[in-house]
Amino acid sequence: MPPGEFSLNTLYPPSKGEESVPLFQMPNQGMLPEMAYKKVHNKVALDGNAYLNLATFVTTWMEPIAGRLYAESFNKNLIDKDAYPRTAEIEKRCVRILADLWHSPSPHETIGVSTTGSSEACMLGGLALKRRWQIKRRKQGKPIDHPNIVFSSAVQVVWKKFANYWDVEPRYVNITPDRLTMDPEGVLAAVDENTIGVVTNLGVTYTGLYEPVAAISNALDELQIRIGLDIPIHVDAASGGFIAPFLQPELVWDFQLARVKSINVSGHKYGLVYPGVGWIVWREAEDLPEDLIFRVSYLGGNMPTFALSFSRPSAQVILQYYNFLRLGKAGYYEVQKVSQSVAQYLSKAIQTIGPFELFADGSDLPVFSWRLREGYTSNWNLYDLSRRLRTLGWQVPAYPLPPDMENVTIMRVVIRNGFTMELANLFLRNLMETVSFLDSLDRPIPHDLRYDISFHH
Repeated sequence: MPPGEFSLNTLYPPSKGEESVPLFQMPNQGMLPEMAYKKVHNKVALDGNAYLNLATFVTTWMEPIAGRLYAESFNKNLIDKDAYPRTAEIEKRCVRILADLWHSPSPHETIGVSTTGSSEACMLGGLALKRRWQIKRRKQGKPIDHPNIVFSSAVQVVWKKFANYWDVEPRYVNITPDRLTMDPEGVLAAVDENTIGVVTNLGVTYTGLYEPVAAISNALDELQIRIGLDIPIHVDAASGGFIAPFLQPELVWDFQLARVKSINVSGHKYGLVYPGVGWIVWREAEDLPEDLIFRVSYLGGNMPTFALSFSRPSAQVILQYYNFLRLGKAGYYEVQKVSQSVAQYLSKAIQTIGPFELFADGSDLPVFSWRLREGYTSNWNLYDLSRRLRTLGWQVPAYPLPPDMENVTIMRVVIRNGFTMELANLFLRNLMETVSFLDSLDRPIPHDLRYDISFHH
């Protein structure tokens, strides 16, 4: 345990009673704002360098002028739409823009909401799937007590939370060495009349690979023709929703597929906005059951709301609209293309380094991943490499793959806006130096398994 209090350690003698401050209790007396600022500032200054963080998908840089908008709007409560109608209108515009980008058949009439991030958006998408299934089953006079949902074993943890929190049986399609993403055959083997929906990933968190949404949709179309089972798809496009429309416009994954009923995306990932904001859009308004929408009047007016959270700042929504205006489609293409080019440059270089074997090269998301070649060495592993890189400031996660491949450990690098080719070459040089050091060891590095996994979202 740390000591129970800390010294203020200022240049000027503290006032009486301010010589130290308790760590785990509110102090009896306050302090000057400059002193409080210095204490907090010095504490967070010890965090990792955001520019060297290759673990997170989350945006770590925006233009300085965007910071002005942030400062002007973080005090507005997004839920209070009667008091801030122009901000509410901006939120609606963003929903319409995304619906159009993802080929909704009625982008100006459909429904969608902003959220605190993709995790909340996934929860809302899952709730809508469950409620639509319940409504349909009740009309058919069938029981509703055993719903299930189908997704990959490599799904983001929020979907496991959804299944746990909302009493839905999770059915996993396990990935294998020959099948690194969920495939149509695995989906068809898992679904039945109690399946509320299939969740596909446009950008698997573990590897950065896209799942074959169109192929899965086609397989479910054929299943419906054969036995009449109509199972909807939700696309978790947390990262890919802001990549595929610009870098892979020919890829069919969105509302062009009639079976896709809802899509979520993280505005604070490749939407290029500071955390935290997410979005979910339904194909058509009727795909969101009306009885999930609440209407509140105590903030003024009569406003509909569908969310797990309530009060939150407006700033990130406003910054999302700023990005739409600032970049346009051409700008988003340029930004994402640079990130992809850096990812593919690095992945190609890393593939030539003796110990490594690629899992993904950045052709889908600007994300690539690799494993240590089998039998290369017994003296070190990817966890050792991750820890050594961290001493140089680089945050690169190492972690095991999901069940059926849990014996395979991989590393993953996420390239985001602001990570330049100069930084890429610096990382590559540091990586090669670190590998050379580890290869020079004449005995295995001792391990404590409790500290091996370093997975980041």
